[in-house]
Amino acid sequence: MKPAVDTKPVIPGDAAGTVGSLVGFRTLFYKEILRFWKVGFQTVAAPVLTALLYLLIFGHVLEDRVKVYDQITYTAFLVPGLVMMSVLQNAFANSSSSLIQSKITGNLVFVLLPPLSHWEMYGAYVLAATVRGLAVGCGVLVVTAWFAHLSFAHPGWILVFALVGAGVLGTLGLIAGILAEKFDQLAAFQNFLIMPATFLSGVFYSIHSLPPFWQAVSHANPFFYMIDGFRYGFFGVSDVPPLRSLLIMLAAFVTVAAIALHMLRTGFKLRH
Repeated sequence: MKPAVDTKPVIPGDAAGTVGSLVGFRTLFYKEILRFWKVGFQTVAAPVLTALLYLLIFGHVLEDRVKVYDQITYTAFLVPGLVMMSVLQNAFANSSSSLIQSKITGNLVFVLLPPLSHWEMYGAYVLAATVRGLAVGCGVLVVTAWFAHLSFAHPGWILVFALVGAGVLGTLGLIAGILAEKFDQLAAFQNFLIMPATFLSGVFYSIHSLPPFWQAVSHANPFFYMIDGFRYGFFGVSDVPPLRSLLIMLAAFVTVAAIALHMLRTGFKLRH
């Protein structure tokens, strides 16, 4: 007599399904971390060097010519902006470049075939992008902090704005990677949207030094709130109350996350 075989299917949400799900998520996350870490000289060291060059050039030229907040030198004002700009740009670059490479080389099928939910794919890509953004940001902070006195007035705000900002840009990178079909389309997205938005977000200046029209334009740029709130964590002063900046960032994060999750759930431009 043959022994009875338990043929009960694994239903979503039970222990076995949860364990399998976590294994898939961890595997994809680990793969994304290795992808940028194996070329860390290009993905981490190069952005740190770029930010250092910005600091040396702008700090040297404008140190005695630009007045920002009281008792804060221009170089000190510049450091948090460069750190956050590096976090944002590299979080976007990680998720967007990973997805477009997988689409062009054809290995995206190995991500789509396993039973990964859209939540797991989203979490792995965005979390890995956040790790890269924070790694580059920490590198920039360590290198540039030697050139200015930073007070770290509110460390909690620093961490919150860095995490949420990296999450927003990692999600935007995922959306861009899904929409783009060629590298030049992704480059256009980065060069004509992400880079101008970060450069015009108050990294190199306080918006109070701008004419009223351009101040209003800056307030329409969500990247401004990321930079301004992050800078508040260092100096305790900002152009906009940090809680308002955080609420705007959270609203932006929920919006882009909903878009990205819908794209992944429906397989938009991923499953042909």
